[in-house]
Amino acid sequence: MTATILIVEDEAAIQELITYNLQQAGYETVCADNAEKAMALITAALPDLILLDWMLPGMSGVEFARVLRRNERTRLIPIIMLTARTQETDKVAGLEMGADDYITKPFSPRELVARINAVLRRLIPEASDEAVEIDGLRLEPVNHRVTAGNQEIELGPTEYRLLHFMMTHTERVYSRNQLLDRVWGDHVFVEERTVDVHIRRLRKALQSAGKDEWIQTVRGAGYRFSATAVQSVKDSGSDI
Repeated sequence: MTATILIVEDEAAIQELITYNLQQAGYETVCADNAEKAMALITAALPDLILLDWMLPGMSGVEFARVLRRNERTRLIPIIMLTARTQETDKVAGLEMGADDYITKPFSPRELVARINAVLRRLIPEASDEAVEIDGLRLEPVNHRVTAGNQEIELGPTEYRLLHFMMTHTERVYSRNQLLDRVWGDHVFVEERTVDVHIRRLRKALQSAGKDEWIQTVRGAGYRFSATAVQSVKDSGSDI
């Protein structure tokens, strides 16, 4: 799943340099040179991560980050601050207002990509290109391949994204609305029951590999991915 990075930087040369290096690293990018334009882009579609310059015309990057952190829709978007400020107090201030990381100018493009990769792995694992494997079920984002042992499992694009999200967020219950926001995107307006249709398709695809029971319905709450609960029941010899 390709992550989208919003670059909020008013210096055109730096914005162009960052865009080129992130696209070379496989990311999708959108750009803004001030907070107002950035908010318009965020309103249209949430990015997976924001690279935010500290010194912006109009509203500063720090003030904009505070606005994002106070908003329920945007408060969890990872933010990496870009700044020429090198004082420790400035770094602390940036982190205390809600930034997830901080990188000072001038910076190495390789270091920037590495920092982005680290934040995404920690906060949004489904946006990473790293393979995910749970008890024989393996999902490889680079080639969109899902296997169980030597068996390849054919999935449609939505079922693939749904499985990727659930495999990177195991044991936690997600409501239909939460799955719609995280898998389909918060700017996509579809019925909640759409989730049920794709859950059924995903279970059917996993059935031949005996993994369909890992997608569990939690009555009145939503859905959960859990290989542990199923395995513990089987180990005990009880019927499911």
